[in-house]
Amino acid sequence: MTYSRIVGTGSYLPPRIVGNDEFARRLETSDAWIRERTGIARRHIAEETQTSSDLALEASRPALEAARLKPEDIDLMVVATSTPDYIFPSTACLLQAKLGVKGCAAFDVQAVCTGFIYALATADSFIRTGMSRTALVVGAEVFSRILDWNDRGTCVLFGDGAGAVVLAADSRPGIHATRLHADGSQVQMLSVPGNVSRGKVIGSPFLQMNGQGVFKFAVRVLEESARETVAAAGMQLSDIDWLIPHQANVRILEATARKLELAPEKLVVTVDHHGNTSAASVPLALDEFVRNGKIRAGDRLLLQGVGGGFTWGSSVVTL
Repeated sequence: MTYSRIVGTGSYLPPRIVGNDEFARRLETSDAWIRERTGIARRHIAEETQTSSDLALEASRPALEAARLKPEDIDLMVVATSTPDYIFPSTACLLQAKLGVKGCAAFDVQAVCTGFIYALATADSFIRTGMSRTALVVGAEVFSRILDWNDRGTCVLFGDGAGAVVLAADSRPGIHATRLHADGSQVQMLSVPGNVSRGKVIGSPFLQMNGQGVFKFAVRVLEESARETVAAAGMQLSDIDWLIPHQANVRILEATARKLELAPEKLVVTVDHHGNTSAASVPLALDEFVRNGKIRAGDRLLLQGVGGGFTWGSSVVTL
């Protein structure tokens, strides 16, 4: 039987760092207020010339290097993003061109902050069915482009960045189980309710969020999804070495870990210095902990996402 395994990770953060004090100088907020409610101290913001495909390219290069593969070895590219360069073509096609290759399948997945989990599941299915042998899966976002920078309830939360993994076919299970869900009736809780029509923006081009509603919903579905996916993998929660949830808010992360009765030292937290990078947050966090030597080959990971849609999902992975 054919499975897929993660054989390389990579990430990229734009060089510009924005600390909480920068918001405090122009909004009715403070470093203490932001930290207390979100756990965020700083975030990276892309330059005006940087696009999601640019960030994806910089994350893909170290992932390919870690996998000891060249771009031409990849036969599938899936990019998770809610902030594509263009309406079309896809950011994945633009990434493919920037990597200097052509011919392999390339497309985007849009599931907001669950996007990377959806993309990972898609690539895993391609490999399991024999349609692909090696896949590049990327989460890349420039959420700074869709924020109202005068809304202290949202603009302090988000950052830009990209994370990538390379999947390869293997006889050993790597991705053991994935469960994906959505509930479109919750659309008003978190959305960017705008679109382009006849050369004009129709509706609002800025992110809108019911913070308390998102918090309650996220903690509930992350717990349910974790238990469902671990059971589908034939494991117990005690078998999990690392919980890597979508990095939205440290209070959501800690509440989820408590409900799952996982030790605090098993919880991966990067939101304090990355902010919420939407579809990029899980692969960014994974790569950081791989590169600092905390996550090692053989560790069992529970990857989770939850975001606007509402969408949510989890994957149990052995690195």
